[in-house]
Amino acid sequence: MPALGMLILTVFIILVIVALLASGIRIIQPYEQGLWIVLGRYKGKLNPGLNWVYPLVSQVVKIDLRTQVLDVPRQEVITKDNSPVTVDAIIYIRVVDPEKAYFEVSNYKLATVALAQTTLRSVIGDMELDEILYNREAINAKLRDILDEATDKWGVRVEAVEIREVEPAPTVKKAMEEQTAAERERRAAILRADGERRSKILVAEGEKMSRILQAEGVRQALILEAEGKRLARILEAQGEAQALRLLAMGAAMLDRKAISIRALDTLVQLGSTPATKIILPFEVSSLIESFARYVSKTKEVPAIQELSIEELEKKLGKIDEVLGKIPRPEELEMELKKRAVSAEEEEAKVKEEVKGLLSKSTLKKEEKE
Repeated sequence: MPALGMLILTVFIILVIVALLASGIRIIQPYEQGLWIVLGRYKGKLNPGLNWVYPLVSQVVKIDLRTQVLDVPRQEVITKDNSPVTVDAIIYIRVVDPEKAYFEVSNYKLATVALAQTTLRSVIGDMELDEILYNREAINAKLRDILDEATDKWGVRVEAVEIREVEPAPTVKKAMEEQTAAERERRAAILRADGERRSKILVAEGEKMSRILQAEGVRQALILEAEGKRLARILEAQGEAQALRLLAMGAAMLDRKAISIRALDTLVQLGSTPATKIILPFEVSSLIESFARYVSKTKEVPAIQELSIEELEKKLGKIDEVLGKIPRPEELEMELKKRAVSAEEEEAKVKEEVKGLLSKSTLKKEEKE
């Protein structure tokens, strides 16, 4: 029995020793840093992994080295222009020096949040409401710089600060909504007025272009009409000239008998007309008397000296010189083609001028705008 008691006591002592030794084992995670304190004295850092410390007398403090997100509670702040707003934010911090984060401040998280609250109130209080609403990035950067400098002595680095919400007071919010509605109405009125102005300008430009084209069309029509009349007169004159030439050539070979017969034919034609009054440029009795002489052959008919074309031209002059130069059909056709081409060129030139005027007016309007 005494041997059994001794065995049990030995086993108990061994178990106690094992338990004491096991209590000195500390496991540090990869994202942590351990601080070893023995009887109130700092011994050093413990790296991630399995570490053994003195049992019963050792204290191991684990510091998280990951980026941590801290919420800054909502608080009401009065801006520089006396507009009450409610602001809250979040901050991202990381412990870079575990020894300072534990020994220099009792609770670095609480201290950082409290410092962020006071700093946020100070920064927002020095700015106007419109600047706060539209310059959040500048506010975030300013807060981060101030907090990072203040928490550097705690071994904490402020990585970022983000203002999550800025909510004006209900009265201020209502005034802002009315201001926004008024601004939108003003912009809508400006856009409507600008649209009407542009519409009137386009209508005026269209009427101007229409009148210019209409005037140009009238001008071209008058030019073409005048050219047509001129060419018609030339053709009529050419026909009359050719008829006169034929008459001149034929009359040079006629005798008095033939002339008397032609005169009688003319009288027959005049008699067939419905006119009641006829004016003759010669004496009819002499014409009938001469015709009777030719028919009865009571008197000898004096012979008419026949003239050749050369003799006729000697007395009257060159036929081309007397009648002038008569254009040939080919020349008239060429003249018509030239006129058509010149009319097309003139029309294209006018269109280019109109386009130039319109582009200049558009540029001037854009410069004024």
